[in-house]
Amino acid sequence: MRYYLSTLIIVLLLLGFDLYGQNTNPLDGFGIEANAFQGQVVKHTKKFELPIPDFSIGLDVNLQWKTYGKKEWHQRRRYPILGLGFTYTNYGDDSIYGRCFSLYPNITIPLLTLGKLEWTIRIGDGIGYVTRRYSRFNPFDTINNAIGSHINDYGSFMMDFRYHVNRHWEVQAGVNFSHISDASYHQPNLGINLLGEHIGIKYFPVSANPTRIHRTLTPLKNRYLFEGRFTMAFNGANAPLGPIYPIYLVSGQVSKRWISKNKVFAGLDYSYHTNIESFLRNEAFVPVGQEYANSYKTAVFAGNEFLLGRVGVILQVGYYLHQAFQTQGKVYQKLGGNLYLLHKEKGPIKEFFLCGFLKTHLSVAELAEFGLGMGF
Repeated sequence: MRYYLSTLIIVLLLLGFDLYGQNTNPLDGFGIEANAFQGQVVKHTKKFELPIPDFSIGLDVNLQWKTYGKKEWHQRRRYPILGLGFTYTNYGDDSIYGRCFSLYPNITIPLLTLGKLEWTIRIGDGIGYVTRRYSRFNPFDTINNAIGSHINDYGSFMMDFRYHVNRHWEVQAGVNFSHISDASYHQPNLGINLLGEHIGIKYFPVSANPTRIHRTLTPLKNRYLFEGRFTMAFNGANAPLGPIYPIYLVSGQVSKRWISKNKVFAGLDYSYHTNIESFLRNEAFVPVGQEYANSYKTAVFAGNEFLLGRVGVILQVGYYLHQAFQTQGKVYQKLGGNLYLLHKEKGPIKEFFLCGFLKTHLSVAELAEFGLGMGF
Protein backbone atom coordinates (compact mmCIF):
# COMPACT_ATOMS: atom_id res chain seq x y z
CA MET A 1 0.00 0.00 0.00
CA ARG A 2 2.98 2.36 0.46
CA TYR A 3 3.49 2.22 -3.31
CA TYR A 4 -0.14 3.17 -3.86
CA LEU A 5 0.13 6.19 -1.56
CA SER A 6 3.32 7.37 -3.26
CA THR A 7 1.68 7.11 -6.69
CA LEU A 8 -1.37 9.01 -5.47
CA ILE A 9 0.79 11.84 -4.07
CA ILE A 10 2.69 12.14 -7.36
CA VAL A 11 -0.55 12.35 -9.36
CA LEU A 12 -1.92 15.02 -7.03
CA LEU A 13 1.26 17.06 -7.37
CA LEU A 14 1.06 16.75 -11.15
CA LEU A 15 -2.53 17.96 -11.14
CA GLY A 16 -1.54 20.85 -8.90
CA PHE A 17 1.16 22.03 -11.31
CA ASP A 18 -1.40 22.12 -14.13
CA LEU A 19 -4.10 23.87 -12.16
CA TYR A 20 -2.63 26.94 -10.51
CA GLY A 21 -1.71 29.97 -12.51
CA GLN A 22 -4.32 29.25 -15.14
CA ASN A 23 -5.83 32.76 -15.27
CA THR A 24 -5.18 36.18 -13.79
CA ASN A 25 -7.35 35.18 -10.85
CA PRO A 26 -6.28 31.71 -9.66
CA LEU A 27 -9.85 31.03 -8.47
CA ASP A 28 -11.37 31.62 -11.90
CA GLY A 29 -12.94 28.26 -12.80
CA PHE A 30 -12.56 26.87 -9.28
CA GLY A 31 -15.70 25.33 -7.78
CA ILE A 32 -16.82 23.52 -4.64
CA GLU A 33 -19.35 20.75 -5.23
CA ALA A 34 -21.35 18.86 -2.59
CA ASN A 35 -23.57 15.84 -3.26
CA ALA A 36 -25.75 13.99 -0.78
CA PHE A 37 -26.32 10.39 -1.84
CA GLN A 38 -28.20 7.29 -0.81
CA GLY A 39 -28.08 3.77 -2.16
CA GLN A 40 -27.73 0.11 -1.30
CA VAL A 41 -24.89 -2.37 -1.02
CA VAL A 42 -24.86 -4.74 -4.01
CA LYS A 43 -24.21 -8.44 -3.43
CA HIS A 44 -21.78 -9.16 -6.28
CA THR A 45 -20.79 -12.76 -5.48
CA LYS A 46 -22.35 -15.72 -3.68
CA LYS A 47 -19.44 -15.61 -1.21
CA PHE A 48 -20.68 -12.21 -0.02
CA GLU A 49 -22.46 -13.36 3.15
CA LEU A 50 -22.95 -10.06 4.95
CA PRO A 51 -26.50 -8.92 5.70
CA ILE A 52 -27.55 -6.19 3.25
CA PRO A 53 -28.58 -2.95 5.03
CA ASP A 54 -31.87 -1.36 3.99
CA PHE A 55 -30.02 1.69 2.66
CA SER A 56 -26.70 3.52 2.81
CA ILE A 57 -26.12 7.29 2.93
CA GLY A 58 -23.19 9.62 2.48
CA LEU A 59 -21.78 12.99 1.50
CA ASP A 60 -19.34 13.71 -1.33
CA VAL A 61 -17.45 17.04 -1.43
CA ASN A 62 -15.36 17.74 -4.53
CA LEU A 63 -12.91 20.58 -5.14
CA GLN A 64 -12.86 21.18 -8.89
CA TRP A 65 -10.85 23.21 -11.38
CA LYS A 66 -12.05 23.78 -14.93
CA THR A 67 -9.23 23.48 -17.45
CA TYR A 68 -9.09 26.37 -19.90
CA GLY A 69 -6.48 25.38 -22.49
CA LYS A 70 -3.12 26.11 -20.89
CA LYS A 71 -2.09 22.61 -22.00
CA GLU A 72 -2.86 21.27 -25.47
CA TRP A 73 -4.52 18.17 -24.02
CA HIS A 74 -7.12 20.38 -22.30
CA GLN A 75 -8.43 21.43 -25.71
CA ARG A 76 -8.10 17.96 -27.23
CA ARG A 77 -10.20 16.60 -24.34
CA ARG A 78 -12.83 19.37 -24.65
CA TYR A 79 -11.71 21.15 -21.47
CA PRO A 80 -12.36 18.53 -18.77
CA ILE A 81 -12.77 19.36 -15.09
CA LEU A 82 -10.12 18.10 -12.66
CA GLY A 83 -11.04 17.47 -9.06
CA LEU A 84 -10.06 16.21 -5.64
CA GLY A 85 -12.92 14.49 -3.81
CA PHE A 86 -13.62 13.72 -0.16
CA THR A 87 -16.40 11.20 0.58
CA TYR A 88 -18.04 10.01 3.80
CA THR A 89 -20.08 6.79 3.51
CA ASN A 90 -22.31 5.21 6.15
CA TYR A 91 -23.14 1.76 4.79
CA GLY A 92 -26.09 1.33 7.14
CA ASP A 93 -24.78 -1.23 9.66
CA ASP A 94 -21.93 0.28 11.65
CA SER A 95 -21.31 -2.87 13.72
CA ILE A 96 -20.34 -4.87 10.62
CA TYR A 97 -19.49 -2.56 7.70
CA GLY A 98 -18.25 0.45 9.60
CA ARG A 99 -17.92 3.75 7.76
CA CYS A 100 -15.62 4.85 4.95
CA PHE A 101 -13.67 8.10 4.61
CA SER A 102 -12.08 8.50 1.18
CA LEU A 103 -9.81 10.87 -0.71
CA TYR A 104 -9.50 10.59 -4.49
CA PRO A 105 -8.46 12.62 -7.57
CA ASN A 106 -11.05 12.62 -10.34
CA ILE A 107 -11.90 13.95 -13.77
CA THR A 108 -15.28 15.14 -15.07
CA ILE A 109 -15.93 14.84 -18.80
CA PRO A 110 -18.86 16.57 -20.52
CA LEU A 111 -20.82 14.23 -22.78
CA LEU A 112 -23.53 16.55 -24.08
CA THR A 113 -24.33 20.25 -23.62
CA LEU A 114 -27.67 21.84 -24.57
CA GLY A 115 -27.79 25.47 -23.45
CA LYS A 116 -27.73 25.51 -19.65
CA LEU A 117 -28.28 21.76 -19.42
CA GLU A 118 -25.31 19.38 -19.39
CA TRP A 119 -24.75 15.63 -19.18
CA THR A 120 -21.45 14.62 -17.58
CA ILE A 121 -19.58 11.64 -16.17
CA ARG A 122 -17.03 11.71 -13.36
CA ILE A 123 -14.41 9.02 -12.77
CA GLY A 124 -12.07 8.88 -9.80
CA ASP A 125 -9.86 6.54 -7.83
CA GLY A 126 -7.97 6.98 -4.58
CA ILE A 127 -7.68 5.78 -1.02
CA GLY A 128 -10.36 4.95 1.54
CA TYR A 129 -10.18 4.35 5.30
CA VAL A 130 -12.80 1.93 6.66
CA THR A 131 -13.51 1.94 10.38
CA ARG A 132 -14.47 -1.78 10.57
CA ARG A 133 -12.68 -4.79 9.14
CA TYR A 134 -12.52 -8.54 9.68
CA SER A 135 -11.16 -9.14 13.18
CA ARG A 136 -10.78 -12.13 15.46
CA PHE A 137 -9.95 -9.84 18.36
CA ASN A 138 -11.77 -7.09 20.21
CA PRO A 139 -13.61 -5.38 18.57
CA PHE A 140 -14.74 -8.68 17.01
CA ASP A 141 -16.06 -8.67 13.43
CA THR A 142 -15.75 -12.19 12.04
CA ILE A 143 -18.93 -11.74 9.96
CA ASN A 144 -17.21 -9.20 7.73
CA ASN A 145 -15.78 -11.30 4.88
CA ALA A 146 -15.71 -8.25 2.57
CA ILE A 147 -12.98 -6.08 4.10
CA GLY A 148 -9.66 -7.30 5.55
CA SER A 149 -7.84 -3.95 5.96
CA HIS A 150 -8.59 -0.50 7.25
CA ILE A 151 -6.82 1.02 4.20
CA ASN A 152 -8.45 0.27 0.84
CA ASP A 153 -8.61 1.36 -2.76
CA TYR A 154 -11.66 3.56 -3.35
CA GLY A 155 -13.11 3.84 -6.85
CA SER A 156 -15.97 6.16 -7.79
CA PHE A 157 -18.15 6.66 -10.88
CA MET A 158 -20.82 9.36 -11.12
CA MET A 159 -23.14 10.39 -13.95
CA ASP A 160 -24.94 13.74 -13.67
CA PHE A 161 -27.53 15.86 -15.35
CA ARG A 162 -26.74 19.42 -14.29
CA TYR A 163 -28.26 22.85 -14.75
CA HIS A 164 -26.11 26.00 -14.91
CA VAL A 165 -28.09 28.57 -12.92
CA ASN A 166 -25.59 31.43 -13.39
CA ARG A 167 -21.84 32.11 -13.32
CA HIS A 168 -21.68 31.10 -9.64
CA TRP A 169 -24.15 28.25 -9.15
CA GLU A 170 -25.02 24.86 -10.60
CA VAL A 171 -27.41 22.14 -9.44
CA GLN A 172 -27.15 18.48 -10.40
CA ALA A 173 -28.68 15.05 -9.87
CA GLY A 174 -27.67 11.61 -11.04
CA VAL A 175 -26.55 8.08 -10.23
CA ASN A 176 -23.32 6.88 -8.66
CA PHE A 177 -21.33 3.71 -8.00
CA SER A 178 -18.43 3.16 -5.61
CA HIS A 179 -16.16 0.21 -4.80
CA ILE A 180 -13.75 -0.38 -1.94
CA SER A 181 -11.24 -3.21 -1.75
CA ASP A 182 -7.67 -3.82 -0.55
CA ALA A 183 -6.94 -5.88 -3.70
CA SER A 184 -6.36 -9.04 -1.62
CA TYR A 185 -3.47 -7.45 0.29
CA HIS A 186 -5.19 -8.94 3.33
CA GLN A 187 -7.87 -11.62 3.41
CA PRO A 188 -10.84 -11.73 3.45
CA ASN A 189 -11.34 -9.27 0.60
CA LEU A 190 -14.53 -9.46 -1.42
CA GLY A 191 -14.90 -5.68 -1.41
CA ILE A 192 -18.06 -3.59 -1.07
CA ASN A 193 -20.01 -2.22 -4.04
CA LEU A 194 -22.51 0.57 -3.50
CA LEU A 195 -25.03 1.70 -6.11
CA GLY A 196 -27.13 4.80 -5.52
CA GLU A 197 -28.40 8.20 -6.59
CA HIS A 198 -27.42 11.71 -5.54
CA ILE A 199 -28.44 15.35 -5.64
CA GLY A 200 -26.19 18.34 -5.10
CA ILE A 201 -25.07 21.91 -5.71
CA LYS A 202 -21.88 23.54 -6.94
CA TYR A 203 -20.56 27.01 -6.14
CA PHE A 204 -17.92 29.01 -8.05
CA PRO A 205 -16.56 31.90 -5.92
CA VAL A 206 -15.34 33.85 -8.99
CA SER A 207 -16.75 32.37 -12.19
CA ALA A 208 -17.83 29.06 -13.67
CA ASN A 209 -16.55 30.16 -17.08
CA PRO A 210 -12.79 30.82 -17.22
CA THR A 211 -11.57 32.38 -20.46
CA ARG A 212 -10.56 29.54 -22.74
CA ILE A 213 -7.54 29.43 -25.00
CA HIS A 214 -8.31 28.13 -28.49
CA ARG A 215 -5.36 27.27 -30.70
CA THR A 216 -4.88 25.49 -33.99
CA LEU A 217 -3.62 22.06 -33.00
CA THR A 218 -1.45 19.97 -35.29
CA PRO A 219 -2.58 16.33 -35.23
CA LEU A 220 -0.04 14.04 -33.57
CA LYS A 221 1.43 11.21 -35.59
CA ASN A 222 -0.38 7.89 -35.23
CA ARG A 223 2.85 6.19 -34.24
CA TYR A 224 3.47 2.59 -33.17
CA LEU A 225 5.45 1.86 -30.01
CA PHE A 226 6.73 -1.28 -28.34
CA GLU A 227 6.21 -0.95 -24.60
CA GLY A 228 7.33 -3.11 -21.71
CA ARG A 229 6.62 -2.85 -18.01
CA PHE A 230 7.63 -4.61 -14.80
CA THR A 231 5.38 -4.45 -11.75
CA MET A 232 4.96 -6.07 -8.34
CA ALA A 233 1.95 -6.83 -6.18
CA PHE A 234 1.36 -8.41 -2.78
CA ASN A 235 -1.38 -10.88 -1.86
CA GLY A 236 -2.40 -12.26 1.49
CA ALA A 237 -2.67 -15.98 2.10
CA ASN A 238 -6.09 -17.59 1.83
CA ALA A 239 -6.41 -17.68 5.62
CA PRO A 240 -7.77 -14.48 7.20
CA LEU A 241 -4.97 -12.18 8.38
CA GLY A 242 -2.37 -14.65 7.07
CA PRO A 243 1.13 -13.90 5.68
CA ILE A 244 1.69 -11.66 2.65
CA TYR A 245 3.45 -12.89 -0.52
CA PRO A 246 4.97 -10.97 -3.46
CA ILE A 247 3.74 -11.38 -7.04
CA TYR A 248 5.94 -10.49 -10.03
CA LEU A 249 4.40 -9.32 -13.31
CA VAL A 250 5.92 -8.58 -16.73
CA SER A 251 4.01 -7.22 -19.73
CA GLY A 252 4.93 -6.46 -23.34
CA GLN A 253 2.65 -4.69 -25.80
CA VAL A 254 2.42 -2.85 -29.10
CA SER A 255 0.49 0.43 -29.07
CA LYS A 256 -0.76 2.83 -31.71
CA ARG A 257 -1.76 6.40 -30.99
CA TRP A 258 -5.02 7.60 -32.58
CA ILE A 259 -6.91 10.93 -32.85
CA SER A 260 -3.98 12.52 -30.96
CA LYS A 261 -5.37 11.67 -27.51
CA ASN A 262 -5.62 7.86 -27.20
CA LYS A 263 -3.44 4.78 -27.53
CA VAL A 264 -4.93 1.43 -28.46
CA PHE A 265 -2.73 -1.53 -27.52
CA ALA A 266 -2.43 -5.32 -27.41
CA GLY A 267 0.14 -7.61 -25.85
CA LEU A 268 1.12 -10.44 -23.49
CA ASP A 269 0.97 -10.66 -19.68
CA TYR A 270 3.04 -12.91 -17.41
CA SER A 271 2.66 -13.18 -13.64
CA TYR A 272 4.37 -15.41 -11.04
CA HIS A 273 2.41 -15.92 -7.81
CA THR A 274 4.56 -16.95 -4.84
CA ASN A 275 1.45 -17.27 -2.67
CA ILE A 276 0.13 -20.06 -4.91
CA GLU A 277 3.51 -21.83 -5.03
CA SER A 278 3.79 -21.70 -1.23
CA PHE A 279 0.29 -23.13 -0.90
CA LEU A 280 1.11 -26.00 -3.28
CA ARG A 281 4.36 -26.83 -1.46
CA ASN A 282 2.50 -26.99 1.85
CA GLU A 283 -0.61 -28.86 0.68
CA ALA A 284 0.92 -31.18 -1.97
CA PHE A 285 -1.98 -30.85 -4.43
CA VAL A 286 0.44 -31.33 -7.35
CA PRO A 287 3.45 -33.67 -7.79
CA VAL A 288 6.71 -32.50 -6.26
CA GLY A 289 8.62 -30.33 -8.73
CA GLN A 290 5.52 -29.04 -10.52
CA GLU A 291 4.72 -26.23 -8.08
CA TYR A 292 6.14 -23.48 -10.29
CA ALA A 293 4.32 -24.77 -13.40
CA ASN A 294 1.07 -24.30 -11.50
CA SER A 295 1.98 -20.92 -10.00
CA TYR A 296 2.27 -18.66 -13.03
CA LYS A 297 -0.23 -17.19 -15.49
CA THR A 298 0.10 -15.99 -19.07
CA ALA A 299 -2.50 -14.07 -21.02
CA VAL A 300 -3.20 -11.99 -24.09
CA PHE A 301 -4.75 -8.58 -23.58
CA ALA A 302 -5.99 -5.47 -25.37
CA GLY A 303 -7.13 -2.06 -24.24
CA ASN A 304 -7.12 1.69 -24.60
CA GLU A 305 -5.16 4.45 -22.90
CA PHE A 306 -6.76 7.89 -22.58
CA LEU A 307 -3.94 10.46 -22.70
CA LEU A 308 -4.25 13.44 -20.33
CA GLY A 309 -0.94 15.23 -20.74
CA ARG A 310 1.63 13.31 -18.71
CA VAL A 311 -1.04 11.06 -17.25
CA GLY A 312 -2.60 8.09 -19.06
CA VAL A 313 -5.79 6.39 -17.84
CA ILE A 314 -5.90 2.74 -18.94
CA LEU A 315 -8.71 0.23 -19.45
CA GLN A 316 -7.56 -3.29 -20.28
CA VAL A 317 -9.17 -6.71 -20.81
CA GLY A 318 -7.22 -9.98 -20.86
CA TYR A 319 -7.79 -13.67 -21.64
CA TYR A 320 -5.70 -16.39 -19.95
CA LEU A 321 -3.60 -18.71 -22.07
CA HIS A 322 -2.18 -20.53 -19.04
CA GLN A 323 -3.89 -20.64 -15.66
CA ALA A 324 -2.39 -21.18 -12.24
CA PHE A 325 -3.71 -23.81 -9.82
CA GLN A 326 -6.14 -21.34 -8.24
CA THR A 327 -8.34 -19.83 -10.95
CA GLN A 328 -10.86 -16.99 -11.00
CA GLY A 329 -12.20 -17.34 -14.54
CA LYS A 330 -10.79 -17.04 -18.04
CA VAL A 331 -11.17 -13.26 -18.42
CA TYR A 332 -9.78 -10.44 -16.27
CA GLN A 333 -9.79 -6.65 -16.34
CA LYS A 334 -7.28 -3.99 -15.36
CA LEU A 335 -7.95 -0.36 -14.52
CA GLY A 336 -5.00 1.92 -13.91
CA GLY A 337 -2.68 4.46 -15.38
CA ASN A 338 0.76 5.71 -16.34
CA LEU A 339 2.60 8.76 -15.04
CA TYR A 340 5.03 9.78 -17.78
CA LEU A 341 8.42 11.01 -16.56
CA LEU A 342 9.67 11.01 -20.16
CA HIS A 343 7.37 11.58 -23.15
CA LYS A 344 9.13 12.40 -26.46
CA GLU A 345 8.26 12.16 -30.13
CA LYS A 346 11.80 11.22 -31.22
CA GLY A 347 14.74 9.24 -29.86
CA PRO A 348 15.42 5.55 -29.10
CA ILE A 349 13.50 5.75 -25.79
CA LYS A 350 10.33 7.75 -26.26
CA GLU A 351 8.56 6.96 -22.99
CA PHE A 352 9.50 6.21 -19.41
CA PHE A 353 6.71 5.97 -16.87
CA LEU A 354 5.54 4.87 -13.46
CA CYS A 355 2.42 2.71 -13.55
CA GLY A 356 -0.22 1.22 -11.30
CA PHE A 357 -3.18 -1.11 -11.93
CA LEU A 358 -6.05 -2.73 -10.10
CA LYS A 359 -6.61 -6.21 -11.54
CA THR A 360 -10.11 -7.62 -11.18
CA HIS A 361 -12.36 -10.46 -12.29
CA LEU A 362 -15.54 -8.50 -12.88
CA SER A 363 -16.34 -6.99 -9.46
CA VAL A 364 -13.84 -9.06 -7.41
CA ALA A 365 -10.31 -7.61 -7.09
CA GLU A 366 -7.30 -9.93 -7.39
CA LEU A 367 -4.35 -7.60 -6.82
CA ALA A 368 -2.96 -4.08 -7.06
CA GLU A 369 0.32 -3.83 -8.99
CA PHE A 370 2.84 -0.98 -9.19
CA GLY A 371 6.04 -0.54 -11.16
CA LEU A 372 7.61 1.13 -14.18
CA GLY A 373 7.77 0.82 -17.94
CA MET A 374 9.40 2.10 -21.12
CA GLY A 375 8.31 2.74 -24.69
CA PHE A 376 10.54 2.36 -27.78
